[in-house]
Amino acid sequence: MLGGDRFAWHDLSEFRAVPPVPETGDTFLANATLKATGYAKATGLWALADDSGLVVDALDGKPGVHSARWAELCGTGKGDADNNRTLLQQLREVPDERRTARFVCVLALSDPRGRVALTAEDSVEGRILHGSRGAGGFGYDPLFLIDELGKTTAELPPEQKHRISHRGKALRRLQTLMERLPLP
Repeated sequence: MLGGDRFAWHDLSEFRAVPPVPETGDTFLANATLKATGYAKATGLWALADDSGLVVDALDGKPGVHSARWAELCGTGKGDADNNRTLLQQLREVPDERRTARFVCVLALSDPRGRVALTAEDSVEGRILHGSRGAGGFGYDPLFLIDELGKTTAELPPEQKHRISHRGKALRRLQTLMERLPLP
C-alpha cells in the first residue's frame, strides 16, 4: 500500500538485535514518534511506526495509549480478554448513549538520523457494547460497534475492516503524503 514498487520494506523481526523502544509517551503521536525515531537510529534505515488504541469518552479518553496493557495497569489481568473484561466492568453503569468511543491510529515516518519526516492520524467512531460480538479482529474489536454498519469490527470481513479502520485510513493519509515527499 505504501509503495512496494518504490521501497523495500523490512519487518522488525529482521533486526533481532534491536531492543524494543519503550512507549513512554502520553499521546499516540509521542509514542509513534519515539518508536519511529528509535528504530530508525538503531537500524540506520527509514522507519515507520504506529501507535494505536481505544479512546472511550465516558472514561475521559482511557484506555488510550495504554489500550494494550489496560487490564495490567488496572491490576485485573493481562491480554485481550482481560482488557475487554476490565473495560466492560468500568462501563457497567454507563448508559448506551454515553458509551461513545473511537479507535485512533497515529503513524510517524522517520529518516535514518531520527528526524520525523511525516505523521498521519485517523480514527473510526463507534460505541462500546455490553458484551462481545464476532470472532474476527483482535483487542477490543468484539466490543466496538460501528452504528452505521450495525456490526462490531470483529464481525467485519478483513477487507471491509481495512477500508474503514483507523489504521487503514491513517495509512492512506500517509501514502498521499509520501507521494508528495521527495524520498530516496
